[in-house]
Amino acid sequence: MLNDEVIEAVEDGQFHIWTVKTVDEGIRLLTGVTAGKRGKSGKYPRNTINGLVEARLEEMAEKMKAAMRPAKQDASD
Repeated sequence: MLNDEVIEAVEDGQFHIWTVKTVDEGIRLLTGVTAGKRGKSGKYPRNTINGLVEARLEEMAEKMKAAMRPAKQDASD
């Protein structure tokens, strides 16, 4: 199924083809960091890709909430 150029490049060690069963395996292979599984608390471990994504999304959500709040009026108005 692979193009002859791809087969040759693999044989020459220019890159590798890896098989994975899940996206989480692919994440670990590409990044060297475990994807992470959700714990009993509903959170992902901090030192995982999913934990980092979760933390960043929470940070972005807080910023969006803050931006959507009406500005407080100055007491002298």
